[in-house]
Amino acid sequence: MKQSLMVAFVVSLIAGYGALPAPAAPADAQNGGGDRITKAQLDRASFCGIGRRHECSPKVAVARGLFQTGLRPQFAPGVKCRGIDEHWAISYTYKRNREAYHAGIDLPAPFGTPILAVASGTVVGVYNGKGHLGIHIILRHTPEDTGLPIYVYTLYGHLQHMPKLHVGDRVRMGDMLGPTGNSGLTRAHARRRGGRGGKGGKGGRGRGNHEGRRNPNNRGRGRHNNHGGVGGGVRRPAVHFGVYYSSKPQYAHLRGIVIPANGYWMDPVALFRAKPPFDSKSMRALPAADKRVPIPYLLSDGSAHAAGTKLAWPYACHR
Repeated sequence: MKQSLMVAFVVSLIAGYGALPAPAAPADAQNGGGDRITKAQLDRASFCGIGRRHECSPKVAVARGLFQTGLRPQFAPGVKCRGIDEHWAISYTYKRNREAYHAGIDLPAPFGTPILAVASGTVVGVYNGKGHLGIHIILRHTPEDTGLPIYVYTLYGHLQHMPKLHVGDRVRMGDMLGPTGNSGLTRAHARRRGGRGGKGGKGGRGRGNHEGRRNPNNRGRGRHNNHGGVGGGVRRPAVHFGVYYSSKPQYAHLRGIVIPANGYWMDPVALFRAKPPFDSKSMRALPAADKRVPIPYLLSDGSAHAAGTKLAWPYACHR
């Protein structure tokens, strides 16, 4: 009799309140710890400048810092670090059939090479994108994460396959985010999809470990070597590394991108100066002697080049 009454009581609870709720997701997975806002709450300049939508003028992105500064990384003697073969804010107009600039730096590496988090932070975006960035992940770094007085967002594109990380996950500096790949739309894809192929550009010679040598992974055959790979792409394997920032903690999700309120672009090399200012205008105005930026990095054994650093290059270096 008592057992029957207990069963009836449980059934009445389920009928009255529905299924028991699932365990709550971490706060960052739900709303970024209260900092996530809607598209409607996002300022127009950030929407256009960082989101770079087709309906927006590219001049807004330029006004938000998307222009060349002349900064270059400088690594310590005796180590080999992966260098840049497509620099910050170079013109991509020949590939896009409209005014466009490279919102990051490209560092070529063999397929599967681990891409590292440049600082501790929270995953705020993971995208199985079919656009130019392909599979990509975005981290948000608070001032406590970096020691800098701004909120920093780092973007890692062209991953070989979807990372095992999810929105809301915390990562530490040097954690593997995913494997290097070449996913994403290329000019060849655009032509197959009926787009205009655009004017062909000259293939650039890949730059290597110390920014002046040919990169052995690129073999000097140009920017879009026919390596095949994920999605049938024709670009060489590389990480597209982008950085943007804001003095405000709020951010919004749009398709394929996370946009901070009052957001600005940063030359990724400027991040490793680890001190303000960061804006592109100030970086461009630096004297030539200050445009070589010493880069903190992790060695392949996990040790840090600069003890106590909160920042590191997105690939491990080797002695």
